[in-house]
Amino acid sequence: MSKSATFVRHKAKPGMRDEVRRVWEKYARPYVAGSNGALSYYYCYDDNDPDTVVVFQLAADQTSGQEFVKQPWFADYQRETADLLAGPSEVRTATPQWVKGGAA
Repeated sequence: MSKSATFVRHKAKPGMRDEVRRVWEKYARPYVAGSNGALSYYYCYDDNDPDTVVVFQLAADQTSGQEFVKQPWFADYQRETADLLAGPSEVRTATPQWVKGGAA
């Protein structure tokens, strides 16, 4: 089965980016750290926008990539970030065609 990539862009309300990260650290980081399906995961601050978070994940397959939103804590995560975000997050998925250091 093909690997799956997910790209997420969160736009925080002005000055709230670190608060969004704290909520992510509370719920998502422990899950990602222990997930065998998440081959790599990058939680990044956008260098050109002080209120934007960019997340990239490479998952073993499409099912593994979708497991994140099915976790029992995910509703709490969404509820706690809702007031911190300027609007809906942008989520894109893609099928890698080539990956450095590994087969796509």
